[in-house]
Amino acid sequence: MSSLEEGIVSSQNAAAQIAQVQLRMQYQQLRHSGAPLPELGDVEFRCFSQNGEDGILLYLFALAGVTNRRVVEVCAGNGIECNAANLIVNHGWYGLLLDGAAANVACARAFYSRCRTTMFRTPVVEQAWITRENIDRTIAGHSFTGDIDLLSLDIDGNDYWIWQAINCVRPRVAVVEFNALLGPERRLTLPYDPEFQLDFSRTPYQAGASLAAFVALARDKGLRLVGVQALGFNAFFVRDGLCEDVLPTRTVAECFAGNDKLRGYDASWLAAMYRDGQRWEEV
Repeated sequence: MSSLEEGIVSSQNAAAQIAQVQLRMQYQQLRHSGAPLPELGDVEFRCFSQNGEDGILLYLFALAGVTNRRVVEVCAGNGIECNAANLIVNHGWYGLLLDGAAANVACARAFYSRCRTTMFRTPVVEQAWITRENIDRTIAGHSFTGDIDLLSLDIDGNDYWIWQAINCVRPRVAVVEFNALLGPERRLTLPYDPEFQLDFSRTPYQAGASLAAFVALARDKGLRLVGVQALGFNAFFVRDGLCEDVLPTRTVAECFAGNDKLRGYDASWLAAMYRDGQRWEEV
């Protein structure tokens, strides 16, 4: 990257940081004044995240506050387009980013080593094929234990089983990708297979677990559902007892009914998930 390019990127980062600080303060002022607060779908924006998750996370942490600014992201891709990146680059967080692809890990390490705001405190980026047998050991092995502010999970497969096996960290906020085609009622997940890889040529995608399955699992971990993003496949959970006055619990039915992408759900979506002998496990 040339000096001119570095200068442009630095200016863009500074503008993003200033805008986000102002936005965070506006949310906090709304809360303190007792004024109506926006819904999750109204606060979305994309800085580094795949879709509008950056905006939702800024909003949640504006209301819930932060503690140690530590984030663990499982299946972080190239580390740039992921849910942790905005928090790391623009808000001074420290992260553990895990991914199974060597090229993704190399890209992330190069980016954070050059980035002006992270080059002296780069996140831990680790290549690992994640299973429920090794996830806790992998996270704890990099000194991420106890309370953290955020856990992000997007594995496109064994997501339910991996989250179930994570016990070494206790997130205050979690974002998890769910399979909306499984519907709002049943607690369904793919049967566990440590070698599973999503076949992107097969549609609809046979991966993940239903929102109802994740809500039940989250409840066991002391977290409650507070909403989903506009595209209807990422769910956000907040620790019980934290900001319940302004971040109330949402039911799965409320999330489906209040979302433009999910409102039209019908039983044919679920039937399609059982084609070609595909099995799903009730949990």
